[in-house]
Amino acid sequence: MKLMVENLRRVRELTRAVLLASLGGCTTTSEAPPSALPAPIVEVVAAAPASVAAPATAAVARRFEEALTDAANTLFSQIRASANGEKQLLVIDPLIDGVSGMQSNATRTMASRIGELVRGHYPQFDLQPFSAANVRRSPKVLVGTLTAVNSEGDTTGTREAYRICLALADLKSGTVAAKGTARAHMPGVDHAPTPYFQDSPAWMKEASTEGYVNTCQTSKPGTAIEPAYLDSILAGSLISDAIAAYDAGRYADALERYSSALELPTGHQLRVFNGVYLANLKLGRQAAANDAFSRIVAYGLAKNRLAVKFLFKPGSTAFVPDKQVSAHYPMWMKEIARGAIQSKSCLEVIGHTSRSGAEPLNQRLSQLRADYIKKRLQGEAPQLAKRITAQGVGSRDNLVGTGKDDISDALDRRVVFQVTTCGGGTQYY
Repeated sequence: MKLMVENLRRVRELTRAVLLASLGGCTTTSEAPPSALPAPIVEVVAAAPASVAAPATAAVARRFEEALTDAANTLFSQIRASANGEKQLLVIDPLIDGVSGMQSNATRTMASRIGELVRGHYPQFDLQPFSAANVRRSPKVLVGTLTAVNSEGDTTGTREAYRICLALADLKSGTVAAKGTARAHMPGVDHAPTPYFQDSPAWMKEASTEGYVNTCQTSKPGTAIEPAYLDSILAGSLISDAIAAYDAGRYADALERYSSALELPTGHQLRVFNGVYLANLKLGRQAAANDAFSRIVAYGLAKNRLAVKFLFKPGSTAFVPDKQVSAHYPMWMKEIARGAIQSKSCLEVIGHTSRSGAEPLNQRLSQLRADYIKKRLQGEAPQLAKRITAQGVGSRDNLVGTGKDDISDALDRRVVFQVTTCGGGTQYY
């Protein structure tokens, strides 16, 4: 009798798992399971097209390697081999953080291991580099995100797991061909940004990156690829080459590739302007770097919002003493002040902190840091005194949210310059 009850319980759990799996999706909104379900994070795997038999699973977060392998196998099992045995061209657009859009050591490792899996177990694919030449051949493009989430699947509050999302975008059909998701434990995952993203001075949400994220996270097999991603993928391949060159220390090559990206209409992106600045800086071209940073400021203010990574000493309004990090801050201040002078609008300086520590203290610290930046800008341009306000928001708008207080969540300690109308009221477009 006891054995029969146990078997019935297992059947009920399996049935519930299958029902959950049939819901599918890896979205940017809450993934909270119904309140009747257990507390641990539940993974929902997107349903495969009816013509493809894909395993439906529901599981708590697992070790990072296991979760990645499961998501990749779910993805690739949805693609049938060609009837004539012809290999299908596959490229991997570098995987990114699902909120910040940055590449990290973890996302780079993910791409490498997916490549190994394809070469070892999926002979129907011809895996080639993500290059402009290969993009023009209309391949299947693997996109993927790694996102820190809380117990309900939201990107707010205490992050408790990583959500892995993989999708295959078929450029020939213009649709998402397959999808796989999983949850991974956070310990042992090196989510520190790669050199280019770690060094980049500024950040903002851009349509091309949002299109990439949405192609993975809000799509289902058969839905259209996000237009913003599709339109910018050629420029994206050039930018990817440039970032790889920068990370490898080939700064002249990186500068050449960033310049090539700028020749395309969709290549006018902040990550390109950041790259031109960084490459010139590494090449010792200070005047060119200063000019490039002024373009970063102009671009951000034209978009009405620019986040700059000023790194402060913990619990302080003083910049970190490392000259390799903060030596260029005076020039940044001068260019931001100059850009604000040229703008006809007013500027709100918004300070942020990571979520470590008590929130009342974070709120106060973020206000003090915003006040400090405001004071420095007014020192550069006294005429800005009546056109700049300062506000601290503590940790409530964290992008990374892990609270590690190291380079992996430096973006959470950013200062945002928000363009406002001088009569009051923020300008949004």
